[in-house]
Amino acid sequence: MNLSVGKGEIFGVIGHSGAGKSTLIRCINLLERPTEGEIWVGGVELTGLNKRDLQEKRRKIGMIFQHFNLLSSATVFDNIAFPLTLIHTPKQEIEKKVNELLELVGLKEHRNKYPSQLSGGQKQRVGIARALASDPDVLLCDEATSALDPQTTDSILKLLLDINKRFDLTIMLITHEMHVIQSICDRVAVIHAGGIVEEGPVTEVFLKPKHPVTKEFIDRDSQGEDGFRLSAASLVGGSQLVRITFLGAKTYESIMSQVVRETGVNFAILQGTISTIKDTPYGKLKVSFEGSKEDINRTIALLRQRELDVEVME
Repeated sequence: MNLSVGKGEIFGVIGHSGAGKSTLIRCINLLERPTEGEIWVGGVELTGLNKRDLQEKRRKIGMIFQHFNLLSSATVFDNIAFPLTLIHTPKQEIEKKVNELLELVGLKEHRNKYPSQLSGGQKQRVGIARALASDPDVLLCDEATSALDPQTTDSILKLLLDINKRFDLTIMLITHEMHVIQSICDRVAVIHAGGIVEEGPVTEVFLKPKHPVTKEFIDRDSQGEDGFRLSAASLVGGSQLVRITFLGAKTYESIMSQVVRETGVNFAILQGTISTIKDTPYGKLKVSFEGSKEDINRTIALLRQRELDVEVME
């Protein structure tokens, strides 16, 4: 496979269990060493480095894990300080840095607690702070939210997004949850059977999926939307079923009403949702147009001229 992640980007990799997600992300910092190929991070090819240089480079590649991997016998403060103590950072510098990170992840009052005294979300915040201790250029997230409940997942995703914006930190995350990709990622790659089957901006991949695996993830995440079925007998004669997708500011514009006033077509909204992909709003409608074939075709053409995606459904 061949992937390129831009500086300051949040890049997601989604796939089923066993598809190769964890192997891929562990290759980036050479926790898994690839049998062939090259790994470039910040202009440096890692597979050719000696042990000492690789250790130095790894300090700029933070990693957070699905099951937190905290030191159970160490306090929150000492878990975050651990990467700094390994490189013999002066005690005063450690104190200053860890206090800043505790403030950042919202755990200032928990500094002297042990992992067993924390919730899952709090443990992951410790893991994030620890990964940031060495001021990394890249943060790798290995299923960082899959062990958390939905509300805690959202809070962790907001934290990662804030960190990305505040520090211009490049984040690469792997997940099997489309909601995670949709919430914070700029681009996404879909991995299947050890290969990348689809890649692109999240808005493009999410709204116009091409590969069956991608469609499966989106269908599962749509909470029954695509389980919608309408028999031909239930449609009024002379009607046409269409799916309309709005993106960006057009989601909130009265485009539909403007067009049908012009064409004289009646319509019934059978299903609709409005949501966001990262910071971009989008809407999906399933609509039945009623009128003459010519007027319906003209309505569809005008909607497409207004840069809406209109799919005529059977």
